[in-house]
Amino acid sequence: MEQDVVRRVKSDPNYQKLVKTRSAYGWKLTWAVMIAYYGFTALNAFDKEFMAAKIGDGVMSRGVPLGLFVILFTVAVTAIYVRRANREFDALTDAIHRNAAAGQQPTAPGQAPEPTKVRA
Repeated sequence: MEQDVVRRVKSDPNYQKLVKTRSAYGWKLTWAVMIAYYGFTALNAFDKEFMAAKIGDGVMSRGVPLGLFVILFTVAVTAIYVRRANREFDALTDAIHRNAAAGQQPTAPGQAPEPTKVRA
């Protein structure tokens, strides 16, 4: 029974679209965050004079706003992912659940089918 549900889910075009789209999108955002983090870390490690240079006549160095940018960039990337996940990925997941449940027969007349367990 479970193998039948797994086969139906894997053959669902919504599932294939979800896996392909979510994976590609996740990797793009991961690379963007990694470049920001490792770029900041590399600047700290290899160009200390640049990071320690003062901005204007004040006491703040260039490293402070760059570090703040990395933090805000990570929050923004997370928000972008959550927004798309809530709009697109959740709709695809709901369609996959509906399609998988549509292939399931009730266990007795007048009785609702058992909920289908779908592993992510």
